[in-house]
Amino acid sequence: MASAIQPGAIRFDRVSKRFAAHRQRPRSFHELFIQGWRLWRRSSGEVFWALREVSFEVGPGETVGVIGSNGAGKSTVLKLAARVLEPTAGRVEVRGRVAALLELGVGFHPELTGRENVFLNGAFLGLSRREMARRLEAIVAFAELEDFIDVPVKHYSSGMYVRLAFAVAAHLDPEILLVDEVLAVGDAAFQRKCLEHLTALQRSGVTILLVSHDLGAVRWLCHRALWLDHGRLRMEGSPEAVAQAYLAAVEAHEAARPIPIPAPRSPLRIERVYLTDGHGREREEFETGEAISIRVVYRASTRVERPVFGLALQRSDGLRLGEPNTREGGLALPAVEGVGEVVYAIPAVPLLEGLYWISAVVTDGTATTVYDRQDRACALRITSGRHPERGGLVAMNGTWHHVPLEVRVLPLS
Repeated sequence: MASAIQPGAIRFDRVSKRFAAHRQRPRSFHELFIQGWRLWRRSSGEVFWALREVSFEVGPGETVGVIGSNGAGKSTVLKLAARVLEPTAGRVEVRGRVAALLELGVGFHPELTGRENVFLNGAFLGLSRREMARRLEAIVAFAELEDFIDVPVKHYSSGMYVRLAFAVAAHLDPEILLVDEVLAVGDAAFQRKCLEHLTALQRSGVTILLVSHDLGAVRWLCHRALWLDHGRLRMEGSPEAVAQAYLAAVEAHEAARPIPIPAPRSPLRIERVYLTDGHGREREEFETGEAISIRVVYRASTRVERPVFGLALQRSDGLRLGEPNTREGGLALPAVEGVGEVVYAIPAVPLLEGLYWISAVVTDGTATTVYDRQDRACALRITSGRHPERGGLVAMNGTWHHVPLEVRVLPLS
């Protein structure tokens, strides 16, 4: 029999979780006829295994990230650790006060105000009203909801929800913090503040189990990483090694997928996205500091007024690096018709070694109508080449100087 775990620790021992998979029932005899009575009867007994034989441990004060594609079982792991779910088989052990950031709004009553929900969440963790009152000011300030704390949360935006949820969970002195992908809802400034607070919680010895698609955050925050694949633990190890293995699998899967056929009837379509160097030669691989032109070929079946072309550059782990567009870049296009090309020229690409993806989009002048979008339309591979800098994301291109300081010898008194 396994020994008892220490305070602030989590243990999964051959854990499996099964859900019943119910298809939507036909709403009319017509739908019943189309779907088939036999199919409906067969679907009622289907089951889905979210996890199968998963075993791992998270030690006290350790931060572990869980990565994997959608449906891999990541959120199920957190819900089992939070005791929101019970395992179908195996054993889940969690020792310590747990605060959880699961699905957006879980634990909030929509009819209650933000203030009332703060006290309600504290009561769930066994904290008295007096203890919560001492924490209230810090929670409200962190969430930046001073003007809305007495408004029912059903009127909150998704960003307000997540700010309050994180502030509550982070200020309840947890021994264990469970964090789902809710941080992706907040704006960039709030995400940065959350990551800084998570770092402070790490230093104070809080155990953190983190689910995220942001592999950069996993690499930065976590001591170890777990890769779940279709409900099974495929790999466990250092964040860098696990992330690289996961990305390699994603690339192999993407390479095997057929190229999607664009939907018809749009008056303006993106025909092709490709890269050229400073001499106009088409390439996919460049060295840090080289000139790159990103070229978007379009076809307009009719005259389209004031279109806006945009790009999104992201690292292979999904980290967005930039989103330039023709409107903000000063290129006003009164109208386009027929076949043409827009070019975004980068005199010296500052990116360091890695794989990057370029997506392209074309919209109307108000960005409310999307004519066409091509996700991951073009791959960009950067090699360090002769550039001396290696670590990080971009080349800083600074210069070093040494300034010797005069050393004075003070006379003995």
